[in-house]
Amino acid sequence: MRILHTSDWHLGRSFHRVSMLDAQAAYLDHLVDTVRDHAVDVVVVAGDVYDRAVPPLSAVQLFDDALHRLAAAGVPTVMISGNHDSARRLGVGAGLMARAGIHLRTDPGHCATPVVLRGARGDVAFYGLPYLEPALVKDSLGASKAGHEAVLTAAMDRVRADLASRPDGTRSVVLAHAFVAGGEPSDSERDITVGGVAAVPAGVFDGVDYVALGHLHGCQTVTERVRYSGSPLAYSFSEHAHRKTMWLIDLGPGGALVAERVDCPVPRPLARLRGRLGTLLDDPALERHQDSWVEATLTDPARPDDPMTRLLERFPHTLSLAFDPERASHDPSDSYAQRLRGRDDQQVAEDFVAHVRGGTGPSEQERAVLSAAFDDVRVADGVDEVSR
Repeated sequence: MRILHTSDWHLGRSFHRVSMLDAQAAYLDHLVDTVRDHAVDVVVVAGDVYDRAVPPLSAVQLFDDALHRLAAAGVPTVMISGNHDSARRLGVGAGLMARAGIHLRTDPGHCATPVVLRGARGDVAFYGLPYLEPALVKDSLGASKAGHEAVLTAAMDRVRADLASRPDGTRSVVLAHAFVAGGEPSDSERDITVGGVAAVPAGVFDGVDYVALGHLHGCQTVTERVRYSGSPLAYSFSEHAHRKTMWLIDLGPGGALVAERVDCPVPRPLARLRGRLGTLLDDPALERHQDSWVEATLTDPARPDDPMTRLLERFPHTLSLAFDPERASHDPSDSYAQRLRGRDDQQVAEDFVAHVRGGTGPSEQERAVLSAAFDDVRVADGVDEVSR
């Protein structure tokens, strides 16, 4: 069975205030063409279809059009909700859509109810694990605690139990939206850390033939059978080196697996430029970036006059301008943003406690209180976004 694995469309998202709607439409055209050109048997979409719980109408129209074309092509699609999606909204009409071959899996309670498709060499069971917010699904899944590893383990225990009840030779595919250890994140994924832990071990998914992951935006192989497709478009400059692709998976008898990357269309290349303004404006080696979306970081010791206007004359698609002046190490004039770079909310809060106490940081009990507070706020924000 030939499977096309994609995820993280983020329909409705912009790139530094530039609308990505046309690029997203071009990608979906490419997706449908790939299905036809490569004789794909099933499409799997591993979450974050939309960029937010209440997407704009233009994004909903794109999604609706894509589903109609996939259904018209007679190719089944299995899709889960991600942490950016409203599971309830995405799942509206799931029963009716299933009749057209569009299978939405947005309810954690149905994670062990597969979509079973018959291939030339026997059945393949597709299990959809939507994004599992630990605090919200712990009890319903019977997890040992409210953490990502615990709830995914509980869900996978149900999957393995169902798979064991099926005829010998049934192959299995799991769709999941999670941060799996070994994956490389970028700046454009929403933080899903719980209790200081975001990643789960790949071994959670042992016992199935292929795991189609979503959440991380770089296409990557965690293990031979556990892969991220990544987002089809770049949504931050941290993705400037990504090769945006989908996975074309051939799942053979006995779970034999062959994987191939299929490139996605690139609306405009990304470039991260760093240096003094004069160098960026005059260096002939940078000529190749004139048609790129540009992020420029200026290192001039003193801020130059009108830098954005001057950059736009050479790089008309400059979208981001930052300043990182050349200074001696440990210069007290380093910016607040520079001092915080690479530190998460928990670390910033702990540093503040140490500052007001004259150098004494929080105790283990106080760290636990801070961690719980950040988790509660994140969960509350998620619930509020979905309920709007």
